[in-house]
Amino acid sequence: QVQMVESGGRLVQAGGSLKLSCVTSGLPFSTYSMAWFRQVPGQDREFVAASKGRDAGTIYADSLKGRFTISRDNAKNTVYLQMNSLKPEDTAVYYCAADSTMWPSTAMYNWSYWGQGTQVTVSS
Repeated sequence: QVQMVESGGRLVQAGGSLKLSCVTSGLPFSTYSMAWFRQVPGQDREFVAASKGRDAGTIYADSLKGRFTISRDNAKNTVYLQMNSLKPEDTAVYYCAADSTMWPSTAMYNWSYWGQGTQVTVSS
């Protein structure tokens, strides 16, 4: 049984930083692509970043490149999202996702497993 648990979300002031974590179990983590998405009420989940399995590289949403960094620790079965220079428009529930693909998609429907989400709120 695959389990994915996000943590690290909280209220932060604009300009601040946060690091989210997603601990997984039940899947061959090092070979899986991992991603972060975010969602605000009434909208689809928005792609943030992905880390390809076997440390084959990363991809980012163009609008977030330079402020957000995805990383992974295969020994801990954990993927991270470092978020810097946060803005009020970054407020959302952040989800981690996993899939066996080596070509991660920016579309939420192509990801097989999801965590329950962690709330990030950025105040102005």
